[in-house]
Amino acid sequence: MPVSKEVHLVARPDGEPKPEDFAVIETNVDAPGPGQIQVRNDWISVDPYMRGRMNDTKSYVAPFRLGEVMDGGAVGTVVASESPDVPVGASVLHFQGWRQYALMDAARAKVVDTEAAPAQAYLSALGMVGLTAYAGLTAIAELKEGDVVFVSGAAGAVGSLAGQMARQLGASKVIGSAGGPEKKRRLLEEFGFDAAIDYREGDLEGQLAEAAPDGIDVYFDNVGGDHLRAAIQGMRVHGRAALCGAISVYNDTEPAPGPDNLGLLVGKRVKLQGFLVGDHGDLAPEYYERAAGWLAEGKLHSKVTVVDGIDNAVDAFLGMMRGANTGKMLVRLPA
Repeated sequence: MPVSKEVHLVARPDGEPKPEDFAVIETNVDAPGPGQIQVRNDWISVDPYMRGRMNDTKSYVAPFRLGEVMDGGAVGTVVASESPDVPVGASVLHFQGWRQYALMDAARAKVVDTEAAPAQAYLSALGMVGLTAYAGLTAIAELKEGDVVFVSGAAGAVGSLAGQMARQLGASKVIGSAGGPEKKRRLLEEFGFDAAIDYREGDLEGQLAEAAPDGIDVYFDNVGGDHLRAAIQGMRVHGRAALCGAISVYNDTEPAPGPDNLGLLVGKRVKLQGFLVGDHGDLAPEYYERAAGWLAEGKLHSKVTVVDGIDNAVDAFLGMMRGANTGKMLVRLPA
């Protein structure tokens, strides 16, 4: 039985999470029983939605339990197997991250081809993150040829992919918002955005109006708050917004006021729609086929920020919530 370190939530954060809200403990991992596999995790996904699971509130996914291991997306190597379908040595995508070793039913893991793409790609462009961006642009915002697109949180995991995909789906102009001059530079030089906004400079509405003087057709929202207000202000008639996240308010202890310009939605006939990637599994085969082609052709770049070691997983999460990552935040675990 291997000894495995795993991350537990030990206190529910009040506002911004603190290191002492978590604990890294050691535990023994049982050998697999019939139909089970034991996995050594190689990569752990770090995601903003996990902040909501730290609150004891009803939501679309159950909250983490205090004193128990957290979970999340991961890719690992099967080190013991009692399943004829998933042999030892296979790389698998699963949801028992935030630990070094995991025991699970083989049916709960998906074998992935790490010769076709690096293992970490299945937690970014070829995983839930990429499908989220694609579903938001196609099924929710119904992006059309020639649309002007604005993406907030554009240097993050979903936003960076959404901006690139918008270009491949026919957008005439793609504008991104990120924090700081370095991220602004990367939006333009690495991710291929046509224009970039540094929200830390202030005057979001003015910056957006300068970047899109004739307005925007599509807004992909990862931030909420003042970004959503600016997008509503800049929307053209029949604009559409895909509401993916609102990281600007995840640590708030009191409800944040909504945009004060919602009246514009009526005259502009704008559609705002929230969505969850879990509702769009039907798009997965279509997306993965297109994404594989874009990656092979160099038209889609999947950037990652890597933190090494399970002992540093909490630091990776706290850093991501403060905007320390470009692209997908991952924790790499040594073999």
